[in-house]
Amino acid sequence: MAIFIVALAGLIWYRWRTIGFNWPQFFHTLISLQYGWLSLAILLMLLSYVIRALRWEVMLKPLRPHPDLYGLCSATVIGFTSVVLLGRAGELVRPYLISIKEKVPFSSQMAAWLLERILDSIVVLVIFGFALAHMPGRQLHVSAGLAWVLETGGYLIAAICTACILFLVLFRYFSKGAQERLLAALTFLPPSAYQRIAEALAAFAQGMQSTRESGFMLRLLGYTAVEWATIVGAYYALFVAFSATSWFGLVETLIFVGFVAMGSIVQIPGIGGGVQVATVVVLTEIFGMTLEVASGLAILIWLLGFVIIVPFGLLFAFQEGINWRRFRHLPEDIPAS
Repeated sequence: MAIFIVALAGLIWYRWRTIGFNWPQFFHTLISLQYGWLSLAILLMLLSYVIRALRWEVMLKPLRPHPDLYGLCSATVIGFTSVVLLGRAGELVRPYLISIKEKVPFSSQMAAWLLERILDSIVVLVIFGFALAHMPGRQLHVSAGLAWVLETGGYLIAAICTACILFLVLFRYFSKGAQERLLAALTFLPPSAYQRIAEALAAFAQGMQSTRESGFMLRLLGYTAVEWATIVGAYYALFVAFSATSWFGLVETLIFVGFVAMGSIVQIPGIGGGVQVATVVVLTEIFGMTLEVASGLAILIWLLGFVIIVPFGLLFAFQEGINWRRFRHLPEDIPAS
């Protein structure tokens, strides 16, 4: 995925060297907004974090029949704030806080996090496939260089999501055999790392057994669908707020989300990562916008998708007296169970 982002960054650099950069147009893009639609976009994006907490509540109920929803929302907001501030290392914060608040094994919450990531990856694949299928009908121009990048990224995402679906199937129906095969392939790891993975796999397998309960998987899929519908709605409202993208319909929004979701996999502390690069490339190379307009939109999309949660995360962390320095050393500090 890092290679994919580097290739996209190369396209942006080439375009910048070729045509230059119009700073007045860039700043005009940032200030020419319909603030009603922008407010709706912010509201929907904040709502998506609540829906994530509700989905996690479903995964937690086999261990805690009555989890604290407020605590889950707090942990979710602090966790995503940690991702913005610390990079991908911050992904551990949310399952760590939930394990502390609900007094459940940390490995079980890492298993829940893995299941969440798998579900989201499958949705991204569906959206990405929809985008690829509908691009010819929208008469969008794609350069030869970008076509190669998209084709490569498409194969990569398809392979990852196929592996995710296979992983889910194996652990739901062939749990014991899947664990044994995976652990046999990981014997080269140091004993401490091997033990952590073994415990996490055992917790994940136990959690997957609960998916056989009536309605469990249906509720997870339902919350996942609502979450992504909310996210897509937030992007749609943001595009309507800009004059340059006010013509975007649902199909155009899904095309954008499908491509840019891949960029969000790469996360840089305090910056956000590949999502900005992917945003600029998609808007310039697929939708034919100027580099200045695309760059302005990329900044606001980064603010909406990542930074908007940071003030709330800092507030929750302050209320709970959290020491942010400890989050940098969670892999060493967290007990396996």
